[in-house]
Amino acid sequence: MELPIPVTEILKRIPHRYPFLLVDRVLSFEKDTSLTALKNVTFNEPFFQGHFPDKPVMPGVLQLEAMAQAGALLMGCSRDNIEDKLFLFAGINNAKFRRPVVPGDQLILTCNDVKQKMGIWRMHGTATVNGELACEADLTAALVDRSKL
Repeated sequence: MELPIPVTEILKRIPHRYPFLLVDRVLSFEKDTSLTALKNVTFNEPFFQGHFPDKPVMPGVLQLEAMAQAGALLMGCSRDNIEDKLFLFAGINNAKFRRPVVPGDQLILTCNDVKQKMGIWRMHGTATVNGELACEADLTAALVDRSKL
């Protein structure tokens, strides 16, 4: 797969769309092993209207969602014929938030330390800004058939 992976290809791999697509580009990818993506955080993000109007901060839960989407892309880019599959976020452990993410930041999302067994993927996710850790968590996701939902 040619890098960087643009948003047009991302849209083929995960079902998220505006305003909930939180990955703009994939920067690096190693099949079944790791993926690094970016999210350009702009003042125009819908969540900044209420979180917080006078001091906008990206909600931590959306930082985790961005990491989960990067994890779904790792799974989706590692598999062929995924049109009938969905990657469902199944769990989160050891989430820690280290610094606020604000408009103008470029969030670098990395998922690695992958373990997979019987359609369940476990990985470690990090989100950094200018090399500084913003948040991290251990993520669990399941690969399921769309027809079973």
